[in-house]
Amino acid sequence: MSLVNIKIEGVPYQVDSSLTILEAAKKCGYEIPSLCSFNHGECNVGSCRVCLVEATGARGLVASCVYPVSEGMEIRISTPKATEARRRSVELMLSNHNMNCQQCEKNGHCELLHVAQITGAREGAFAGVRSETYLDELAPGLIRDTSKCILCGRCIARCSNAHGLGILGFENRGFKTVVGPAENRSFADSPCIQCGQCVNVCPTGALMEHSEIYKVDKAFAEGKHVIVQAAPAVRAALGEEFGYPVGTPVTGKMTAALRRLGFERVYDVNFGADLTIMEEGTELLHRLTEGGVLPMITSCSPGWINYAEYNYGDLLPHLSSCKSPHQMQGAIIKSYWAQQHNVDPKDVFVVSVMPCVAKKFERQREQEMVDGLYDVDAVITTRELARMIRRAGIIFNRLPDEDWDQDIMGDYSGAAVIFGVTGGVMEAALRTVYYKLTGKEHDKITFDEVKGHDAGIREASLDINGTVVNVAIASGMKSAKILLDDIRAGKSKYHFIEIMGCPGGCINGGGQPYIRPSLMPNEADDILDTYKEKRAKALYSEDERQVVRQSHNNPQIIELYEKFLGEPNSHKAHELLHTTYAAREGFNEVKR
Repeated sequence: MSLVNIKIEGVPYQVDSSLTILEAAKKCGYEIPSLCSFNHGECNVGSCRVCLVEATGARGLVASCVYPVSEGMEIRISTPKATEARRRSVELMLSNHNMNCQQCEKNGHCELLHVAQITGAREGAFAGVRSETYLDELAPGLIRDTSKCILCGRCIARCSNAHGLGILGFENRGFKTVVGPAENRSFADSPCIQCGQCVNVCPTGALMEHSEIYKVDKAFAEGKHVIVQAAPAVRAALGEEFGYPVGTPVTGKMTAALRRLGFERVYDVNFGADLTIMEEGTELLHRLTEGGVLPMITSCSPGWINYAEYNYGDLLPHLSSCKSPHQMQGAIIKSYWAQQHNVDPKDVFVVSVMPCVAKKFERQREQEMVDGLYDVDAVITTRELARMIRRAGIIFNRLPDEDWDQDIMGDYSGAAVIFGVTGGVMEAALRTVYYKLTGKEHDKITFDEVKGHDAGIREASLDINGTVVNVAIASGMKSAKILLDDIRAGKSKYHFIEIMGCPGGCINGGGQPYIRPSLMPNEADDILDTYKEKRAKALYSEDERQVVRQSHNNPQIIELYEKFLGEPNSHKAHELLHTTYAAREGFNEVKR
């Protein structure tokens, strides 16, 4: 690292020569107004002009997000010229922006509104014809409203950086420019995997999840037996919506809030995760010992499933036939739970609280139905749950810590909790596969070889009682593609592969609370680099606190098989807990 000497507002500093002015100013204690997410490595070409400053050696004002520091540079942030220019830049964006802030779901998280307040930008400073807008509400997971788009390009970069996909791009030119799928199609008519990563980085309300809160309200009004189940990653992030530090587990308060919202039963999807391991682990053992298709690939992530169906239809036999945990649990609620409580399954309404936008698509798949009923009737994201809690007037941080309902499916293992982290499904499966192959528990319980929270590829080779199992873990389709191309080429050495759609796994799902450093004054400057690790620690710490840490030792799972399912991979288990996949045609032939 080489250092350069600079001055900001006349004060001397030494900074890394690789930094931009915006980054250097941040490290020196200055927050230049911006719409950048430079710490995330997302695209910004300086087009919005919100972060303009004066700098020696430059001709006129420069966009600090892309302009590098240099030896002897003097930077002025608060000159009248720079201050006025930043205000004008924001006012120009507001002139073409739908200002229905009261109705916008991004209210409170909107970066455009934030910089407008900081720069003193005035609504109506510029008047004229507005560009034509498009509202796309056809896809199950995502909504695109170009009337709120500021053409920053962050969504385009995230889709490319996370998945290597080009679903979003700039369409048309000049005043007619919009951001959207090729030829300005709907998300529903493109090979979008519905992951919601674009929503996470959108600074305004131009991209949002398709809310299903109204479906929950309707079910309550109709007198249904409304049952809720929450995924493990939700507890690791929900607190952020109510001022808790990133990575604070709020399991007890979340459970209390769900109960006060009126749900008849409040269950943990961890039970479904334990069930998934029993089915998936047994399936893997059958493939290993009976010559099945290898490598077997996990099927918990609907974003990954969408990607596979669009792009790797020839490799679908490699996918586990297991449904994802919340779908499995929904099927059990509408069969075994309903039977035990003498309730008609048609009167049961299952709500899943998920960190994932793609789950909204998954729950509507025809393959996720049993006897004409969907396993799950509504999916709400972590953010949507926070909205429901606020709407109900619940003061979250004053809630007591309460436990999940314990009848039939209240118990869960530590293995189930870590499903929310990339590598977690693999580790949970290995804990049970090890027992099945050796007849004893793994001494360490954990398999540290597969732990992690970052995107990319991790691999390990494990000798289990003489059986060598080669495994790999990938999150984000950009990484997954490398493994998939090797399988397609016949070069894969693996027996078992875990793939998660979102980089880092469910802790970084498209339905999780937004990470907005400029709106999070109590978090460290590096929060964009550390939030996944902090959320992951919340789940690993809960795993460590559990008395039962292997799925096959969950007493209620054992009872479920004894009284209802028979054994893992039984005929009944396949009817309720397994699914099929089919190749789908996207519009990959369209080139930009």
